[in-house]
Amino acid sequence: MSQAGKNLRYLRKLRGWTQEQFANKLNIKRSLLGAYEEERAEPRLDILQNICRLFKLSLDDLLLKELELSAGGTSYIDKRRAMKTSMPLSQEILFVPVKAAAGYLAGYADTEFLDELNTFTLPMLAPGYYRAFEIIGDSMLPTPSGSVIVGEKVENMDDVKNNNAYIVVSRNSGIVYKRINKHNRIKNHLTLVSDNPMYEPYQIEADEILELWKAQMVITKTESQSRWDVNRLAGMVNSLQEQVSTLKKKMN
Repeated sequence: MSQAGKNLRYLRKLRGWTQEQFANKLNIKRSLLGAYEEERAEPRLDILQNICRLFKLSLDDLLLKELELSAGGTSYIDKRRAMKTSMPLSQEILFVPVKAAAGYLAGYADTEFLDELNTFTLPMLAPGYYRAFEIIGDSMLPTPSGSVIVGEKVENMDDVKNNNAYIVVSRNSGIVYKRINKHNRIKNHLTLVSDNPMYEPYQIEADEILELWKAQMVITKTESQSRWDVNRLAGMVNSLQEQVSTLKKKMN
């Protein structure tokens, strides 16, 4: 006998959703979800597949296992999370797409929110704690818009190195990809610098920063890679040199 009805009810309650909220996520009527949960009807295959994608389950798990209980009385979801967190830190990388950026600012420390993000692996990375962010815009050219930056978590602001690139997650600026320059005299002030000299550097208070990830790898689509002509590149280098000189005068 299918366990789908019991499992739908369990998964909904696990997230704290009402039937109306869950039904909206599945794009079905609340009454139909109620029929599924009360086992008066069997969910269609496309609905089952949507649920599997939402909770990262297999069809066999959803249909055949009673997810609420497993060996020792531990919930299936808790057991799966424990297995996930016990993996080597470099094995799975959470991916934060642009469409999830706003939610990430509120849920960056929420295990349930993070659990719904997609993951991938990069075996060439050294052991560490990594996260990947999709960036948009041309402020970091020649890194093209739409690139994915894989960053390693920075726990201590003292570990930040001048002129290195970071994903900066802050209360006021959101998620940005910039180079960081620390001030010699004012430790709480950081200057964020774009690789594209058309964008002016700006300052941010260290207290505003929620998370900091040191860029370790850039993933781009081959057709989106930028091509530069020599004259344009020379002009941008000159402009960048002028900005660096100005910054040094301000910092000293």
